[in-house]
Amino acid sequence: MRIAVYCQHVLGMGHLFRTLAIVEALSGHERLLVLGGPRTPASVPEGVALLRLPELSMDAAFGALSLAGEALEAVRRARREALTGALRDFSPDVFFVELYPFGRKAFEFELLPALEAVRRAGGRAVCGVRDILVEKKDQAGYEARVLDRLGKYYDGVCVHADPALFRLDATFSRAADIPVPVRYTGYVAGATANGRPVAAVRRQLGVAGGKELVVASAGGGKVGGELLAALLAAARDSPRLSRAAVRVFSGPFCPDDVFAGLVAAAEMLPDARVARFADAFPDVLAACDLSVSLAGYNTVMALLAAGARGLVLPFDQNREQRMRAERLAELGLLGMLAPDALAPAVLAARCVAALDAPRPPKAAIDLGGARGTAAILASF
Repeated sequence: MRIAVYCQHVLGMGHLFRTLAIVEALSGHERLLVLGGPRTPASVPEGVALLRLPELSMDAAFGALSLAGEALEAVRRARREALTGALRDFSPDVFFVELYPFGRKAFEFELLPALEAVRRAGGRAVCGVRDILVEKKDQAGYEARVLDRLGKYYDGVCVHADPALFRLDATFSRAADIPVPVRYTGYVAGATANGRPVAAVRRQLGVAGGKELVVASAGGGKVGGELLAALLAAARDSPRLSRAAVRVFSGPFCPDDVFAGLVAAAEMLPDARVARFADAFPDVLAACDLSVSLAGYNTVMALLAAGARGLVLPFDQNREQRMRAERLAELGLLGMLAPDALAPAVLAARCVAALDAPRPPKAAIDLGGARGTAAILASF
């Protein structure tokens, strides 16, 4: 089959990494991957045709696109022409669109023509959406628009979730009215990226034998710098943490001044290092004694897959990360941090307690969402 996959990440990298896992699981099919967000160090699976649209992203408040005026119109026109031209040439049997129409309304200028072109050519369109949707000011109007777009342009919806944990109707009240089949894929959390032995990963990170490894991360890095700074401050105040190997991953989009501050703070510790990105980050989680991070979908699912001890801080601009983290904390699968827990003494105490606790139990949650999505798409 010919399967085209569209992903537009706008702030973090969650949608991108979820999409890359699905594209990799589609090996054996002819694949076209369309990316429209900022460039990242993430690698595309071998054998995949790649179309990079001119970059567009959004501000941290999701309030505006990164361009405006005539510049924005020129980029919109170039993107629309590139996308529709690539789909015409590739002629996909299935066009898989991450999130839209549940989100990414700002990209209708290119997606509606693309969806119309695919349907005219006899292809199918499928939407992929995560477990929890962000809240809207006009929820009723939003849900009506989503149902309209699904009915006009789509043949199915893949929900990247385990319904035993969250169902789509928890945050989309008219889920029963969706006019196309809805299938749950499981959570997208592939196995460790390379399955490398823990000892090899720790050697690569420069961790001496017998040392505890504490990893801190902030996803894409546009937000979350305060958590990473707090962890480094806590390590300075805690004899236990200051003896550990502390490895901080700021994210590729971390502002330069924030990154420089983290590097300076790490230099005050005996064994701390800061990098923007970790290739094969799931392997790093599998090798660590404790992870301290934001509570994004991908990081949390990688924690569960690795069976790692984790403390997570939800991004409080919307409900998504908090809802998921609270449920997983109730199940004893991770610990949740509140903003007031970032005081050095408080955070140090939470970290030491987590290090002394046993590793969490194996999650009784379906984490095979990449394979599940691939199987559903192939069924079309």
